[in-house]
Amino acid sequence: MNPYHHLVAEYARFAKEGKTYPLGKFARTPRPDLAVNAPKVLIFSPHPDDEVIIGGLALRLLREAKWNVINVAVTQGSNKERQAGRLAELKACCDCIGFGLVQTTPTGLEKVNVTTREQEPAYWAQSVKVVANILAEHQPRVILFPHDTDWNSSHIGTHHLVHDALKSLPPSFSCFAVETEFWGAMATPNLMVEISAPDLADLITALTFHVGEVQRNPYHLSLPAWMQDNVRRGGELVGGQGGAAPDFTFATLYRLRKWHQGRLEPMFEGGRQLAANAKPADLFL
Repeated sequence: MNPYHHLVAEYARFAKEGKTYPLGKFARTPRPDLAVNAPKVLIFSPHPDDEVIIGGLALRLLREAKWNVINVAVTQGSNKERQAGRLAELKACCDCIGFGLVQTTPTGLEKVNVTTREQEPAYWAQSVKVVANILAEHQPRVILFPHDTDWNSSHIGTHHLVHDALKSLPPSFSCFAVETEFWGAMATPNLMVEISAPDLADLITALTFHVGEVQRNPYHLSLPAWMQDNVRRGGELVGGQGGAAPDFTFATLYRLRKWHQGRLEPMFEGGRQLAANAKPADLFL
């Protein structure tokens, strides 16, 4: 008997069986008690659902370090007829996983892309100011936002929007900047964060509250496979070419730098791998 036939058959069975599981009908995960002055983590999400797809590190900071994680809904999608529905789904998702939620505008920002940045500077400046005001108000310790080649136009636009907002703030403003990936893989990630099976299950559970989106494309079911592949990639991209992959099952890749004196500065040479039993807050000392 070839055990790999059984392995693949089980993957296929679970992928098919998962399509029968309920969507958005789960109890809220208890949110940890947070200190009033707990450090803040802002996730700048290009679309509703990105907050949990790339939110493994943020979830660990919430649960393990008791930091205050807040999702910033940069847009509510481009389909105006779905914006109210997507906001309702987003609120339910954030409530399920324990993230706070801030809106940029009642319906989200529009035209967050490089074309707008290049061709409509006055409109773009208004959006930059919205994001800059959120940064100034919350004074986050850590921000998460897409890297500059994350393929999707709104993801790339969100990168530039956040970067331009950071540049508009006084030179004294500083925070740790964590770039994320989903649609387009980073060429130079420097941080691999292990995600435990229970945390991944909770992220997927929260993702199912985006009912309209996962009914269209059940990408919540492929999240474990994506995180497994991150371990494969991260073993060499983060750990070094030819290096042995760590004994992680699931992981998310990031690029960690620091915004200091008006620019992104490297924090360390090479890469770091954060195991499930390590303290995530130690990354931000």
